[in-house]
Amino acid sequence: MRWAHVGLNCRDPRVTVDFYVQWFGFSLARVVPLDGQEIIFLRNDASYLELFASSQSQSQLGQGDGPQNPGAIRHLAFQVDNVDSFLKEIGDAADITLGPLNFDPFIPGWRTVWIRDPDGVIIEVSQGYHDQRPEELSGQ
Repeated sequence: MRWAHVGLNCRDPRVTVDFYVQWFGFSLARVVPLDGQEIIFLRNDASYLELFASSQSQSQLGQGDGPQNPGAIRHLAFQVDNVDSFLKEIGDAADITLGPLNFDPFIPGWRTVWIRDPDGVIIEVSQGYHDQRPEELSGQ
């Protein structure tokens, strides 16, 4: 089994496409016409987003590091070389909901910021995360 994609509902899929293409390195992979609308697939290496137009009103914008109720996607996450450089590049397009925060007590150099996409989805952007070594996990 392998990971496939995350499906996102969007007020205006083309605005959401522009956001992920410009700031997160995605490109159009497929546009599927369906009942007078489009389903749009974006790709970044082996990661895909599937975008659906939705006319449903948004009940609540994502806050902090994302919704905490079961069944909700808390946030999407991307790694960058330097969070501060990313924030400088994205400028006013970054709707920061939390951070940037340093997590040096857990992993030296781990730094993260959370931003909101055009539809309110929370995106974690971090640097410096790495997995534990297998010998460190054996005691868990």
